Amino acid sequence: MKLRRTATYVTSLLAAVTLALTGASAAAAADAQAAGGYVALGDSYSSGVGAGSYDSGSGDCRRTPKAYPALWAAANSPASFSFVACSGAKTGDVLANQMGPLNSSTGLVSLTIGGNDAGFADVMTTCVLQSEANCVARVNTAKTFVQNSLPAKLDSVYSQVRAKAPSANVVVLGYPRFYKLNGSCIAGLTEGERTAINGAADLLNSVISKRAADHGYAYGDIAAAFTGHEICSGDSWLHSVKWTGINDSYHPTAAGQSGGYLPVLSSKA
Repeated sequence: MKLRRTATYVTSLLAAVTLALTGASAAAAADAQAAGGYVALGDSYSSGVGAGSYDSGSGDCRRTPKAYPALWAAANSPASFSFVACSGAKTGDVLANQMGPLNSSTGLVSLTIGGNDAGFADVMTTCVLQSEANCVARVNTAKTFVQNSLPAKLDSVYSQVRAKAPSANVVVLGYPRFYKLNGSCIAGLTEGERTAINGAADLLNSVISKRAADHGYAYGDIAAAFTGHEICSGDSWLHSVKWTGINDSYHPTAAGQSGGYLPVLSSKA
């Protein structure tokens, strides 16, 4: 009995030490990244369009302190914080306009990009204003672009990030799946249109995650984080068409930034 109790004690002690060391390592990694500085790149999903309280100084980029990069910086106090994500940005805009803050001391980089290259805004405009057939055709055109042209564009961005910030932990975040199918919506798009749009989001995320992995970057699965909070879910973290603020349409609310994007970044940072 004594040997059994001793073995149990030793096993429990080792487990406790392992847990403590693991927690300490995670905390040390977060501290190291905060000490090195944080740079937030990307498009409207990173700038915080849809969350409100926009910084007037950011102009058409529509950055907000309610966006996940600003929330992470406020919680972790990095040595420096460069918030350069901009509404409407494509991969070429990130390369041309957002690389400046990156340097050898950057500890953390976050990034959402690719949706605008694929024609996100035009897809949604077509689906809202035109027929289901036109919607599905436009979605299929976007999917062809995502499969054939987007990977090389993402590679250009990811390679340049590593060249500018060789020691940074780079976290590439995906996009939400917009609709809960057979959900609570009684008007708006057809189920066929919603299904097509969700399929395009899944494809976009799969391409982004593959390219991120091939560059050794962490990928944050936003679609999983938003499950149960899609449009038509009854507890949506996404705006549907918002006629009084059209730019906010199909973007995360403040709850989507804090409850969806922020925890995913925090788990990878």
